[in-house]
Amino acid sequence: MATELHLVSKTGMFQEMESRQHRMTADEPENNHGTDKGPAPYELLLASLAACSSATLRMYAGRKGFELGTITADLKFKRDADGNEKIERVISFSENISEERMERIRDIIEKTPVTKTLKRGTPIVTRFE
Repeated sequence: MATELHLVSKTGMFQEMESRQHRMTADEPENNHGTDKGPAPYELLLASLAACSSATLRMYAGRKGFELGTITADLKFKRDADGNEKIERVISFSENISEERMERIRDIIEKTPVTKTLKRGTPIVTRFE
């Protein structure tokens, strides 16, 4: 799986991005030198994790033939005074899910592609042209 993104930054913290036919923006809030015209980079990171989590759970439930109803995901990125970072992810469903199915869902959520990428710390190779 290859994924690509093209970014153009003309001035300040505002960023314009393209991925396939989709256009996105990113910015920092005003209290962090931005203009607040889009989500901040860490918010986009959380959005990626939330979207992948929900999509993976939908695929799993679809294959197993049961409903999850509305999926709600609330994520927070936290950094403590020592610089330790963590993401808190809270997932809920509007449908009642049996404990047996919830046990499997707990396993599946830890194996979503973005979860695995973040947990293993994917290397980043940077080149300047």
